[in-house]
Amino acid sequence: MVEPSPEKIQKDILTFQNYMQKKYGGQLGIGTLPATDAEVIGEEKEKRETKPKGIKFDLKPEELESYLNQYIIKQEEAKAILATKVCTHFNRIKLGVQKEVGRIKNNIIMIGPTGVGKTYIIKLIADKIGVPFVKADSTKFSETGYVGGDVENLVRDLVDEADGDINRAQYGIIYLDEIDKLAGGYSSTGPDVSRSGVQRALLKLMEETEVDLKSPFDPVALMESAMQLRKTGKIKKEKINTKDILFIVSGAFSGLEEIVKKRLNESRIGFNVPSLKKKFAYLKEIKSEDLIEYGFESEFIARLPVVATFEELEVEDLYAILKNPNSPIILGKKRDFAAYGIEIEFEGSALHKLAELSYQEKTGARGLVSAIEKVLLIYEKKLPSTEIKKVKITEATVKNPGEELKKYLNKLIKKSHRLKSVRTG
Repeated sequence: MVEPSPEKIQKDILTFQNYMQKKYGGQLGIGTLPATDAEVIGEEKEKRETKPKGIKFDLKPEELESYLNQYIIKQEEAKAILATKVCTHFNRIKLGVQKEVGRIKNNIIMIGPTGVGKTYIIKLIADKIGVPFVKADSTKFSETGYVGGDVENLVRDLVDEADGDINRAQYGIIYLDEIDKLAGGYSSTGPDVSRSGVQRALLKLMEETEVDLKSPFDPVALMESAMQLRKTGKIKKEKINTKDILFIVSGAFSGLEEIVKKRLNESRIGFNVPSLKKKFAYLKEIKSEDLIEYGFESEFIARLPVVATFEELEVEDLYAILKNPNSPIILGKKRDFAAYGIEIEFEGSALHKLAELSYQEKTGARGLVSAIEKVLLIYEKKLPSTEIKKVKITEATVKNPGEELKKYLNKLIKKSHRLKSVRTG
């Protein structure tokens, strides 16, 4: 992209000023802008110092993997890949190498069904490392000029997450979910040019480019530039370098296993995968050519050299998630009741039954939250109005929450009557 001249910038600002003054009269007080000799600051040929100033990273892959094991059930291969490549990425930044011709960044593509922990694992990693983290759904972006979000806003959002610290933002993580929706052959609806356009727009970001802190399509930013130009005769341009920003993308990639299967059957006569978990077995054999056939640009896939495949979660996996003392699902529900001064306890059989109900919904770990809410909503509504301070959730509670709540309250009423009888007797 050609950098606009100071004269071009001033002309655009004047055009915007005239439009705003026609719309709102003289209320804005933008005033008269300086002549065309206005300086543009920040476009010197000197490059910003790229050596990190505040990165303190000394994690080893096995240390990060051990941390992930405390929270993530199953996905052993994916955890090992992510822990290794993320640690390598940040340790190389710490090395402070200024110039690397042909450098390939460890950007990652994660493949797996919904609800298996893809987003959760990246949040855990970003939190452990202590770098700013931005997540977005790929479907909201489009090529500049189309309706949708500007992909460069992802980088600007990192600055917001870093509390305005540009240097820190340049070592953050950008996570794009539903990346499979950008594949050209994914859907018959919507213009293919838009999806491929987003892929092309992401190319430079994922490798190395500089992004203006202020979007040229943001009217507020344009007004701020006008005010600054009027006040100082200069426009200060701040940029963010993406060289060390780690990009991680993910998606369910429905139907991708069929492409892999076809390739394997053609290249290996009699190739068979295990009868169980066939989809996962095929996806473990994925190659770049399969993703290109799926509908991605070859240049886009080249920027994502690391592939981590996630397995579907079975009933026992969902049960293990609920039993995990670090489970945000159970901890969150306990806090919900603790807000009313009520302690809630789950029996193991109740957790297993919840896992069974969740598995039926086929949404992975996400179904656990839905299953628990269906069971406990009436308890959460009713118990705060009683004197109950402790409640135990059993398998019977999960099977028939309404009936069990009635029994629970009846026992409480009978107990209260007995106490009254003793006092009055």
